[in-house]
Amino acid sequence: MGARPTDLDLPSGNRRERVIQEIYRRYGKHGAAMTANVITYRGRSAAREIGKALNFSPSTIDRFSHLFANGDFPHTLELEAQIEQAGLPKAHPRMPAFVGLYHAIYGLPRHLGQHSGGMIICQNKLSSFVPLENASMPGRVVAQWDKDDCEDLGIVKVDLLGLGMMSVMQDAFELCRERGRPLDLAHIPKDDAKTFEMMQTADTIGVFQIESRAQMATLPRLKPKCFYDVVIEVAIIRPGPIQGDMVHPYLARRAGKEPVTYFDERLKPVLERTLGVPLFQEQMLKIAMIMANFSGDEAEELRRALSFHRSEERMNRVSVKLREAMARNQIAPDVIEKVLHSITSFALYGFPESHAISFAILAYGSAYLKAHRPAEFYASLINNQPMGFYTPATIVKDARRHGVKVKPVCVAQSEWNCTIIAEDTIRLGFCVVSGLQREHAEDFLRERNERPFTSLEDFRKRAVLTKEELRRLANLGALNCFAEHRRAAMWKVEETPRDDLLAPARRSERKHQSGSDQGIPLYCGKVPQRDPSTTRCSVRDDEKYNSPLAPMTLPERVRADYEVMDLTTGPHPMKLVREQLSDVWRAADLAQAKHGSIVRIAGNVICRQRPGTAKGFVFISLEDETGVSNAIVTPDLFEQSRLLITEEPFLAIEGEVQNTDNVVLIKAQKILPLTNHGLVGSESHDFR
Repeated sequence: MGARPTDLDLPSGNRRERVIQEIYRRYGKHGAAMTANVITYRGRSAAREIGKALNFSPSTIDRFSHLFANGDFPHTLELEAQIEQAGLPKAHPRMPAFVGLYHAIYGLPRHLGQHSGGMIICQNKLSSFVPLENASMPGRVVAQWDKDDCEDLGIVKVDLLGLGMMSVMQDAFELCRERGRPLDLAHIPKDDAKTFEMMQTADTIGVFQIESRAQMATLPRLKPKCFYDVVIEVAIIRPGPIQGDMVHPYLARRAGKEPVTYFDERLKPVLERTLGVPLFQEQMLKIAMIMANFSGDEAEELRRALSFHRSEERMNRVSVKLREAMARNQIAPDVIEKVLHSITSFALYGFPESHAISFAILAYGSAYLKAHRPAEFYASLINNQPMGFYTPATIVKDARRHGVKVKPVCVAQSEWNCTIIAEDTIRLGFCVVSGLQREHAEDFLRERNERPFTSLEDFRKRAVLTKEELRRLANLGALNCFAEHRRAAMWKVEETPRDDLLAPARRSERKHQSGSDQGIPLYCGKVPQRDPSTTRCSVRDDEKYNSPLAPMTLPERVRADYEVMDLTTGPHPMKLVREQLSDVWRAADLAQAKHGSIVRIAGNVICRQRPGTAKGFVFISLEDETGVSNAIVTPDLFEQSRLLITEEPFLAIEGEVQNTDNVVLIKAQKILPLTNHGLVGSESHDFR
């Protein structure tokens, strides 16, 4: 049997890539390789390929994909009904061919992909017994074998997993050090009252592992008071414990509503710290060793079966052995069934206690940063997007609710990353601007460091930017330091630059220095003079003109922000239409809603989830100017309104209030789109 694989969590991005490249350097490109993933045809990919082959319209295929939804299991809508809702009638002559081909290719291999972090290592030539190939990514080699096959063959495998939160915390600690308030993970107080209070109230947007809707619904019930409570919280909201009916018993026992019992008194030393409820993979292995007299090798076989999330055959084989061994030990049949139910449930993502402790360290550390160093925390969180459950738009609004002022992007003051400009103020960086190439931004930042820009004409002359990049900066207000308002800047960037005979030579030189020939840099007139009396940009006399365009209204500015950055430093879109929604409850007011009453909520859809453990129920999170409200949609209502739920960015949901242990959920009865208000919001985290 091969060595147990090692999991190493590393800061994501370039820092993880440096570790991967170091392994290639040490073992050579023939001694180490990334493992492969066999990508098979699933619902959406199968439908897309067949739809193309049968010449279905792209709109029909797109609607089917949105109806299907990634991770949409169990399927509560038959394939024929699903494709019919997408626009293809049952009587269509190609419908039988579509259905037949769909079922024929479902589950077949589609292509070979690269595993996100799995590497196999060999002291000698790995290529002598594993076929290798160059990856499309420079500097990487990929084995053509699946990661599980490599492990079965005893090849040393290491998982180098990238965690975005590790990068966030590393950056936040660096900002703390730069600002003269050094802090590190090892010296964070482990019993901080403010941090635990924040967890108990589910104020955990942006916090590692405990920011999801399900985690937020559990935190007020669990009420973490010590570090091990955080370990439990990290582990308990997993498909394994949920499938095994372990979540509610643990919470009930913790609240004193249910007595602590054990499958067998011999298991008390194993399960006592989790109140008789098995939550960790290590506990499952010890239960098997005690109740079924499993040897160390048999327990290892069980662990490997628990780790193969989709290998029902492997799990069933071990289950039969467990059942027979417990029967020989004269264990009562009902106890055997309970033990087997608990253990087999861990075939869906069972969580080791050691892993939960490691994650809890990061969860507690990130919560501490949010509670005590919010500016450093939020700046680092935005700089490391995309990651987690929430978009930068939600993070910015959460920062403001915690007293952190967020200043807009400005070409005179912003850097590439978000920066801290005061104890409670951060400045957005150019990293949030979509469509702006980093090398172009870094080029004009070098220019600005050498000599500040003194006017819009000076900025256009010295910045290597395309016309579209200039338009985007003007549209979001980043050029307002040179103009009266956004549209004045937009008008100005459309003007034809004045002739400059040396411009082609300078353009060529700048392209050569930037290493890119993309984009058309815009140059114009003579070098303007800097006003030494101010640190802000001074507007030249010939630029002090009245723009023929009216300034943007507040709703127009918010819309422009979302179009260019997918966030706004202005008011939330829902605040702009609040007066028109007099019958809609704000998220912050729902705690006062009476249990069982009928209310209506509305907001920007920021999350749609349909967990496999939820029996077809769908959870929707709506954000307004005060926070986030959550609704639960029954399978039947979801099927009635599937396209509306999956497509509309803003929804109004009417339903019954379920207020339990300070956790408020709206059980949806009616779902409506907010289509008449011209709202633009952020993207949603859907079915992931």
